[in-house]
Amino acid sequence: MFTSRNVTARVFERQIRTPPPSASVNRARRFYENLVPSYTLYDVESPDHCFRKFTEDGLFLISFSRNHQELIVYRPSWLTYSTKDDSFVPLPRRASRFDSFFTQLYSVNLASANELICKDFFLYHSTRRFGLFATSTAQIHDSAPSPEAVPGVPSIDKITFILLRLDDGVVLDERAFHHDFVNLAHNMGVFLYDDLLAILSLRYQRIHLLQIRDSGHLVDARAIGYFCREDDELFLNSSSQAMMSQDKSKQQQSLSGNKEDDSAENGLHHHSQPSGSNSFLSGIKQRLLSFIFREIWNEESDNTLRVQSLKKKFYFHYQDYVDLIIWKVQFLDRQHLLIKFGSVDGGVTRSADHHPAFFAVYNMETTDIVAFFQNSAEDLYQLFEQFSDHFTVSSSTPFMNFVTSHSNSVHALEQLKYMKNKANSFSQFVKKMLLSLPFSCQSQSPSPYFDQSLFRFDEKLISAADRHRQSSDNPIKFISRRQPQTLKFKIKPGPECGSADGRSKKICSFLFHPHLPLAISIQQTLFMPPSVVNIHFRR
Repeated sequence: MFTSRNVTARVFERQIRTPPPSASVNRARRFYENLVPSYTLYDVESPDHCFRKFTEDGLFLISFSRNHQELIVYRPSWLTYSTKDDSFVPLPRRASRFDSFFTQLYSVNLASANELICKDFFLYHSTRRFGLFATSTAQIHDSAPSPEAVPGVPSIDKITFILLRLDDGVVLDERAFHHDFVNLAHNMGVFLYDDLLAILSLRYQRIHLLQIRDSGHLVDARAIGYFCREDDELFLNSSSQAMMSQDKSKQQQSLSGNKEDDSAENGLHHHSQPSGSNSFLSGIKQRLLSFIFREIWNEESDNTLRVQSLKKKFYFHYQDYVDLIIWKVQFLDRQHLLIKFGSVDGGVTRSADHHPAFFAVYNMETTDIVAFFQNSAEDLYQLFEQFSDHFTVSSSTPFMNFVTSHSNSVHALEQLKYMKNKANSFSQFVKKMLLSLPFSCQSQSPSPYFDQSLFRFDEKLISAADRHRQSSDNPIKFISRRQPQTLKFKIKPGPECGSADGRSKKICSFLFHPHLPLAISIQQTLFMPPSVVNIHFRR
């Protein structure tokens, strides 16, 4: 990106690549206070693509064709034009074009005729520069019932995950799920931690764990859901076969010589067969119920009080616990998963604010639930407030260590405490804060311009979160944190003179490069006419 003799490159290497002291993490990026995207090119002539995001290391810009069939990958190339006094000299026409900033590396078709690329899904494996993409057929809401499927969860005929090497666009491996449902919006149903990949099947309530090998292959590790250990299925099948053999021998002994009872024998044989997934609760559900039972049991030392407590807290709510389904999952580390449980309705709707929810920490090695919380639990909130970085870390990219949170930024913590003191109900405040758990993987930008120790900005208009925002005709101001009266730079989406049609509702997305003073703003209306693309950079 920069030449080795470039002063910016040398400062960047010193400030970012060198591990900073533990007590001053954010000081490593302080030079960005004076290296800001201070100039804007409005309504740039750009390809009519859906621009998704920069990769965490800044090497690639990911985009998709408008028909959601092709992946187009760019390399940020930066301007090579300069003048002695560039404040008043306009840029040459060629320098004002999209291809002055980005070089197209390749375009590759990912979707078949009846599949579309999910434009809201993308995960990046920075160590090997692999990209994970997803294509799917149309969603079926009134799908035919399946014996193992959760009623009420929609179905998708085919979901394909594609692992691609971003350096040259070569497809390395694919993994397909048929007649299933995975929530692909904003990576909600998939989580990547180092080389481990978790894919949640909402329809069949399975957490598929895969490993991304250095060779680019997706290797099945295990599936957690109905079975938890690798030999659970073998054990249950052998046990049921043994039971069937015993029942059959008993039937033959009791009915030998009695030809009139042939029909009764057939009936008994039918009932002795296991009824598949309906024979038992799933393995993960049994472990959850066992943990809840033991927790309530250990609350009291007196047996009489234990029984009363179990009746009130466990057996009275037993069916509610049984009916819980897995909504979302994330890695906490290589051994533990944070799993969110809730009702079926809350798992398939966009807003689950009003649905009861629970959180469980699952140990993948011991296959035990080690912690269980309701979504209003104050002790879980305290962990979230003090150690939120432990919930968000999912990448080995050094830039992601600088994402602002209330556990690493005193300014974010002050803002959180202000919201807490302003809330009418602490319980409702806790529920609202814990809605973000489990975190969506790679859902925040590591750009230094979202570092709240450096800049102050209106988070209603722009933030590090990977979400569309309602567009404003007024510029978004980035004010120095150390010098509260100093405006460092402004970002204005849309046309330079504002939109002529003030009635249409406009949305905007911002793509910030992880370490360069470079950003793209894309403004469009809800009816998706051609977008207005602006490029913001350091001139």
